[in-house]
Amino acid sequence: MNYQIELRHLIYFQTLAEELHFRKAAERLFISQPGLTRQIKQLEDIYQVKLFDRGKRFVRLTEAGQYMKAEVSAILQQVRQMEEQLIKIGEGKQASLRIGFIGSAVQGVLPDILLKIKQLFPLMDITLQELSNEIQLDLLSKNELEFGFIRINSNPTNLQLKPLLTEHFSLVVPNNYPIQSDNFTSLEAFKNESFILFSKEYSSTYYDLVMSIFKDHSFAPNVALRSVNALSIFSLVAQGLGVAIVPTSLKKGYEIAVKFIELDTIPQRTTLSLAWNETNRNVGIPLFLEALE
Repeated sequence: MNYQIELRHLIYFQTLAEELHFRKAAERLFISQPGLTRQIKQLEDIYQVKLFDRGKRFVRLTEAGQYMKAEVSAILQQVRQMEEQLIKIGEGKQASLRIGFIGSAVQGVLPDILLKIKQLFPLMDITLQELSNEIQLDLLSKNELEFGFIRINSNPTNLQLKPLLTEHFSLVVPNNYPIQSDNFTSLEAFKNESFILFSKEYSSTYYDLVMSIFKDHSFAPNVALRSVNALSIFSLVAQGLGVAIVPTSLKKGYEIAVKFIELDTIPQRTTLSLAWNETNRNVGIPLFLEALE
């Protein structure tokens, strides 16, 4: 049969590949089950390959179907992105960017970068989301974010990484804590203290880096509380529930009753980087990178 591939074929295939159930997929697509069966048969005839194994009680993807599911997901994501960009262009926007960031980026380089973007490209539409490192990496891999401001030690697969700021750590203590910058000698003096740290969900590599600080000082910390939010950590420290270790840039922008003791003599440093997916064809990405340069 001489069929032509159409976008609806891909949408029907993707829905069935997600449901693996003809009736449920047909209901999602608002078409009849026989109609869906015909569309899938057409698709298999076009490519001369079997995409689904069908039994009385099961539907599953063949090897060809698994490959096609990944490719179709990328195609439909690109179509959705194109639609979003066209809408923004129709509204007079230059481009639309979705940017993820961790909290420490707000106190560091992010505001300066956004100001520069605003000056150079006033019609660019930007959506910001505060997200953990791990969530940003996942969304970047799916092209559901254009950029992420993250802390990570190595380049993830298919992602580009540009280091922006390398800094040392600081110890955060309550205002009335007996040890302050002027009488601080070593982190070992805090080995019996409770610590409030960024959780591993914030960034597994960042968490491991912080734990290496304690290892170098020959003690395992009593981690009493964990959070992914800097303001929450500082509030808990201010209330006397423990002390914290954070990137030094976080000392800016918070009016909380805590003091920072800079750990600038230890070897550990943390780097804030900009990440993006090299396969993402959003027209705003090269403009953003141009502004960054």
